[in-house]
Amino acid sequence: MAITVENVSKEFGAYPALRSVSLSILDGEFVALLGPSGSGKTTLLRIIAGLDYADQGQVYFGSQDVSRVPASERGIGFVFQHYALFGHMTVAKNIAFGLKVMNRRSRPSKADIDARVEELLDLVQLTGLGTRYPAQLSGGQRQRVALARALARQPEILLLDEPFGALDAKVRRELRGALRDIQRRIGVTSIFVTHDRDEAFALSDRVAILNAGVIEQFAPPADIQERPQSAFVRTFISD
Repeated sequence: MAITVENVSKEFGAYPALRSVSLSILDGEFVALLGPSGSGKTTLLRIIAGLDYADQGQVYFGSQDVSRVPASERGIGFVFQHYALFGHMTVAKNIAFGLKVMNRRSRPSKADIDARVEELLDLVQLTGLGTRYPAQLSGGQRQRVALARALARQPEILLLDEPFGALDAKVRRELRGALRDIQRRIGVTSIFVTHDRDEAFALSDRVAILNAGVIEQFAPPADIQERPQSAFVRTFISD
């Protein structure tokens, strides 16, 4: 699913979080939104997700204008920084949750749900851990469960808001590789928010660098490193 953002602006009170931002993401592409705190990257992700609405501008999934479509109807998977897992449910039940709450006509059978859960446990390398509870897992394992849950309904778009922010450096590096491998295997269009330059450059096909509500540069990592297009980008990637 391709994503197009056209001239999106968003203010919070008198504070301009986004200022006429435009962005085109290709079907199956992995894009990072990179920038310092307050640059607008999370606001842009939330508007693409439908968790916030733009004051001006449009968001398209393919040719469909989804600017005012609720998040629940956008067909996305969302992974948060702090897992947001249900502590009273097993790993398998956490992953199956989104499938079980579908309306009766579109809900898969129990056998199909169980098979999908096992498939996802294998995908995120947690085979055999379906009966455990989140408290029995490491932070990295919990984030893998969160990713599996986000993928359960086979979304066409995957959004990740600093998903490794609560993890130590070693686990972050391990999960970077796992996430990129999973994304390539399933081909889902993905947008990843981070303030970590190395993380963005290691994972992404292209990186959008935001500053004060505008995109300073949107290009492959190598292009940004070799040809920074503004003084801000030059300073940001060298710090």
